[in-house]
Amino acid sequence: MSPLFPTLLPELALGLGGMALLMFGVLAKGNQFITCSLASVALFAVTGVFVLLAPAGVVFDGLLTTTDFTRYADVLVLLGAAAALILSLDYNQREDIARFEFPVLVVMAVLGMIVMISASDMMTLYLGFELQSLALYICAAFARDSLRSTEAGLKYFVLGALASGLLIYGISLVYGFAGTTNFAALAKELNASQGAGYGTVIGVVFVLVGIAFKISAAPFHMWTPDVYEGAPTPVTSLFGTAPKVAAMALLISVMMGPFGHLLNQWQVLIEILSIVSMAIGALGAISQTNIKRLMAYSSIGHMGYALIGLAAGTEAGVQATLVYLAIYIVMSFGVFACIIAMRRKEQAVETIADLAGLSTQKPGYALALAVLLWSMAGIPPLSGFFSKLYVFSAAINAGLDTLAVVGVLTSVMAAYYYLRVIKVMYFDSGSPDFDRAAGGVRLVMLAGALATVFFVFIPGPLVSAAAAAAHALMG
Repeated sequence: MSPLFPTLLPELALGLGGMALLMFGVLAKGNQFITCSLASVALFAVTGVFVLLAPAGVVFDGLLTTTDFTRYADVLVLLGAAAALILSLDYNQREDIARFEFPVLVVMAVLGMIVMISASDMMTLYLGFELQSLALYICAAFARDSLRSTEAGLKYFVLGALASGLLIYGISLVYGFAGTTNFAALAKELNASQGAGYGTVIGVVFVLVGIAFKISAAPFHMWTPDVYEGAPTPVTSLFGTAPKVAAMALLISVMMGPFGHLLNQWQVLIEILSIVSMAIGALGAISQTNIKRLMAYSSIGHMGYALIGLAAGTEAGVQATLVYLAIYIVMSFGVFACIIAMRRKEQAVETIADLAGLSTQKPGYALALAVLLWSMAGIPPLSGFFSKLYVFSAAINAGLDTLAVVGVLTSVMAAYYYLRVIKVMYFDSGSPDFDRAAGGVRLVMLAGALATVFFVFIPGPLVSAAAAAAHALMG
């Protein structure tokens, strides 16, 4: 057991900080959106320090745990959420949705993600899952005067409620057949019985399906394109980063922890999810004309690649997936910063055709977006190439040659739609006449592009952190 208060400092900071921001926004005069947003970013920074300093151990009789694995995922979640809030500063004011409730909702969603990642019991898992989901439903529909945003929120809510129902049904089946919801006790029980009965395996499948919805793995991706397109772009950037990392970390923790002894039963399901996600991500984006919908299909494909490491079922596979998630989150918020910068005469534009001629008027924006898209396509020596190299290597070492081959083939197919955007920016004629982007947007764009370029020179810290996180989970 670990000391209670130091271990819970991240959760306490987010919970108390979120409530304080809510009270401040209600009681203060005037619109406190900027103040609450900046305070939330600062809160994420402080929480990140608490995460790194929190002692490893288990609290609340096995409900929450802190390890190098949870620290790694927590930091990625905080980074993605902070980037989304920075991108929202100017965007929300321009779109007349600058209300203090937005950063408060993001803080509460992040709290749910942190609880999900630290969960070591099915009940804690579900509590964090629902806290995150309820806040994100509102974020998707935050532009309440926009029909598209309202539609996005409604679709996300309906399908999310279905996923939550499947998850809790799976948890109840596991509890009914295994007799416990605690991860350590489940692992011991399933190991002692040298496997599991059909009821437990069916429960595991339902749990897997519920979490797969949150990472938008195909065929549970139905909500992704519509929500990405309809939600305000900073919300889309949030959906594309922090929640995916939290859900993927949760999936890894659950499948390699309590259900690790059932690898032979669930491995083929992960392989199917990975292959279908990579294929739909590659094929679905080809016909898209809206860049946010294109990024939705891109995210589906990237989650398919990340699942390759989990399918390997090894410590090296988990490490590869963690490296992939870190690189993906940086590329994603960089691309969404470029999308938010696409404004003409104070109006946001989202179609790929509107980027024609961007390289002549805004060469810096065009270069940053080109670098990030090249990286997403997996072109060396950018970071996206190495992220795919790690997961493909883990698959081959685990004997999953077919999965690696499918990954390479779908990467080649996906390169088409990334390169198509770059072709429009540099070779199509047009007068983009884009407005100058806000300072926060340029900062996130620059940070994403530089991290993508220079990863090849300093990969050691990230790879070492991922290795320590994987060892903490598997060891």
